Amino acid sequence: MRRFNKLAAIPLLGMMTMLGSQTVFSQDRHDDRHDNSRYVRHDEWKKGYHMPPGDWGRGDRISNWNTYHLRRPPNGYEWRRVDGNFVLAAVATGVIASVVVAAAVR
Repeated sequence: MRRFNKLAAIPLLGMMTMLGSQTVFSQDRHDDRHDNSRYVRHDEWKKGYHMPPGDWGRGDRISNWNTYHLRRPPNGYEWRRVDGNFVLAAVATGVIASVVVAAAVR
């Protein structure tokens, strides 16, 4: 009976080791922030489109717009980098005034 328990434990330990190693590899980021520098195409983001608060909220605010050769935002507007796109939108409403792909700015 003891021999059977030991033999049954070996495959179980092997499975636990494999599952544990997969968990370690999947946790490469320790924060929950979205990588806004990686480009994602959004055909719906055009002038006049109302950007959803979830998309706008996860964007990084761009205060040094000169560095990226972007135009100065009008009062009430700001630049955000979302999914590799620079988006100029009204802060209060989220209505887009301009979209520039980040790769085109460099």
